[in-house]
Amino acid sequence: MAATRLLMRKLRELLRLKYEAGLSHRAIAQACAVGLGTVTTYLQRAAAAGLRWPLPDDLDDAALDARLFARAAGPPDRVVPDWSALHQELKKPGVTLALLWTEYRALHPGGYSYSQLCERYRQWARALRPSMRQVHRAGEKLFVDFSGKRPHLVDTTTGEETAVELFVGVLGASGLIYAEATRSQDLPSWVNAHVRMLEYFHGSPAIWVPDNLKSGVTTAHRYDPEINCTYADLARHYGAVVIPARVATPTDKDQASYCSPFRTFDGKGGY
Repeated sequence: MAATRLLMRKLRELLRLKYEAGLSHRAIAQACAVGLGTVTTYLQRAAAAGLRWPLPDDLDDAALDARLFARAAGPPDRVVPDWSALHQELKKPGVTLALLWTEYRALHPGGYSYSQLCERYRQWARALRPSMRQVHRAGEKLFVDFSGKRPHLVDTTTGEETAVELFVGVLGASGLIYAEATRSQDLPSWVNAHVRMLEYFHGSPAIWVPDNLKSGVTTAHRYDPEINCTYADLARHYGAVVIPARVATPTDKDQASYCSPFRTFDGKGGY
């Protein structure tokens, strides 16, 4: 459509030539000295507004303009969730954004869609604690840890449950996960889990980043940690170096600390 609206006098002439004279759009454009696209657009607007020729006698220029360019009613204002309350709810075990969105839509059927709520929540949450984005190169880092929660193995014959530890390893660049249930967090379990994990990955990254558990780090220190001798020998065997996460620095632990201990384990070292 043209950047400047036509005068209502010229618009009336467009309608007359279209409906009374029966001219083509091209002929109307030539007669009125306007673009063909302008003729088409204005006639489409007139048809959508239910206007034909002759126009009603009481339809002045202001009313005609209002009919042609009436704005469609916008969507009703959506109820904005209480982001602070939603953020606190997400800290509870088992609570997800999908669950909170279901509860929100039950109260406000015309509210945000799930994708809109997620995007707006993330925008709100980014302002809480700005953090540096970590970028990992392929083959550089491997994050390893035992999960904080202990799953159970169930004897299918007796139904007896046995608590086990969950060893988790994550490649920094690809996010590929390895998980294995072990009897304990002792040194043999820790070392053997590493061996099977690296067999699963078909190789070893250059840097291993464990948390400061005793099986891997004898003495935790921010600048000069003492690595367990057996663990250090294992790393040298694979041509890797052990650089533990700093104490009380969750961002150093990266993906391994946030892998769910309740994913389905396929028994072959992967999910």
